[in-house]
Amino acid sequence: MGIPEDIVRFEHDLGELIIKYEQYFIGVEKREPLKLLQAVEKASRMYTPANIVNTMQKFKYNTLIARFNSYRQQWNRILRLMEEGKYSRDQFKMKLHQNGGGDGIKQQKTPQGAPEAERLFQQYIEARKACNLPTGNISIDLISSTIAKQKPLLTEKYRCEQVEFKVVIENGAPKIKARPKK
Repeated sequence: MGIPEDIVRFEHDLGELIIKYEQYFIGVEKREPLKLLQAVEKASRMYTPANIVNTMQKFKYNTLIARFNSYRQQWNRILRLMEEGKYSRDQFKMKLHQNGGGDGIKQQKTPQGAPEAERLFQQYIEARKACNLPTGNISIDLISSTIAKQKPLLTEKYRCEQVEFKVVIENGAPKIKARPKK
């Protein structure tokens, strides 16, 4: 293989490694992708002692090495936080398991007698706090107006009489989901 093919392979493997580490950090992959990491490290060292004559190839290779090094620093920091038990996604998962949920989506219980907008507002604020997100610019008026706008559209779309709204947490961010009520 020549230099251009090796650089293309290095770029492909680096992209795959980034995806595998993200999957590992969110819990999709159970093990750290160490074999792929070793292959990428080997590819990053391949042309370090050699002099790449083509400027475009040299630039691309050096850019990929810089990108790999910055990702490696980020991964090492996250791994250290995970070992110390301070990684926010791990803390979020622990809270979910302690509260009885564990499927990655947290559904809140409905207090009886509370108006729908107020209930959703309270649940949404609690969910944002659980995800360590700011809550300052969210108002009950914003949520109630959004619900009022969406209800007729959703009842027409699903051809039902009522729509039920729930606060769920997906991928570390709270969302208000709607579904037709039977």
